[in-house]
Amino acid sequence: MTPSISIIGIGDDGLGAVPESIRQRILTAEILVGKQRTLDLVPEAPGKRFVIGGDLDKIVSQINAAGNVRSAILVTGDPLFYGLARFLCDKLGQDRCEIVPHVSSMQLAFARVKESWDEAYLTNVANHSLDSVVERIRVAEKVGLFTSEQCGPSQVAQTLLDHRLDYFTIYVCENLGARNERVTRGTVAEIANQDFESLNVMVMIRDTEVPDRPNELQRRGLFGNPDDAFVQSTPKHGLLTPAEIRPQALALMALHTRSIVWDVGAGCGTVSIEAAQLTPGGRVYAIEQDNEDEALIRENAQRFGISNVTPVLGRAPEAWSDLPDPDAVFLEGSGREVVRIAELAFERLREGGRLVANVISVGALDELRQALANQTPDVQVWMINIARGTDQLERLKFDALTPSFLISAAKLR
Repeated sequence: MTPSISIIGIGDDGLGAVPESIRQRILTAEILVGKQRTLDLVPEAPGKRFVIGGDLDKIVSQINAAGNVRSAILVTGDPLFYGLARFLCDKLGQDRCEIVPHVSSMQLAFARVKESWDEAYLTNVANHSLDSVVERIRVAEKVGLFTSEQCGPSQVAQTLLDHRLDYFTIYVCENLGARNERVTRGTVAEIANQDFESLNVMVMIRDTEVPDRPNELQRRGLFGNPDDAFVQSTPKHGLLTPAEIRPQALALMALHTRSIVWDVGAGCGTVSIEAAQLTPGGRVYAIEQDNEDEALIRENAQRFGISNVTPVLGRAPEAWSDLPDPDAVFLEGSGREVVRIAELAFERLREGGRLVANVISVGALDELRQALANQTPDVQVWMINIARGTDQLERLKFDALTPSFLISAAKLR
């Protein structure tokens, strides 16, 4: 079946920049469909015109009522990139439709600012609430954003400032491809105080080596808090124990209300903070050799209102020489060093206590399992695969986390 409906992407230069075959499709179409602004780009096309308004089902009915005549539906840019193509193909039938893309305004925007967009978070505030978009922007490196008449660049920038997200350079790309195209670069605060044309795309590039502003804690959980609830350093961003792994690790540690806990290689303190909340009458010693991370442990403890976390700056095992023997030990790492540290920590573990380690290397896992099995028969191992669901281009996709291996060893009485 030859498609009778062409869904064609065009630019602001109208027929002047389309191939001759596409030009002829538009000029010979008996029906032309599009928003008024798009139809105005092709004044020379003689077909009967239907203007797209807010009622898309009405347009579908009009096209169906016209029968199997040549129809051209004109949209700007790529019809499948936040465009009408998916909806129209579903309603009119894929066999009746062909799709002819043009360069999308998002592609043009990233080209204008000379940035790649393969890893960018791309979204449209016309289809998603600004609050949900802001939470994704919080941890993004690059952002491509379609604004709307109701929520333009200045409103987006002001919302970012309200959430203390001022660590982006913003480009507002207006009227892309047109003679009056303009690209404005500025800080978040500068963009918030300017006015822009309604046809624009925002590109945001995160400033280098700036840590995330953590999400304000609306509701604090005892464990499994989102990763972005914790202050992290940018060079190590994402190297914490993930929110999906922490509850399992904490459960294996078998904490009670007065537990003494060692968190060895504590990083920014995610496990330490949540362990402290589970043992309010106990004490958690967050052992960390990095000065910056040790400061982050203190900051995160303050954010969560925790007073029973003691940061210990130093390198294991020397750093724990004066600490009380633990009821539970958590450590994370890879290679032979984690095996050595685990063996030494297990020696200090109290009877009935548990050591739990999170490792990402199968080789380190096997070595650690053998080493702990030489000290106790109660050794258990788990492999955990997690994928987080995210929205990208109005579709659900899953981003896989690096597989984790948890190993638990109990010191028998």
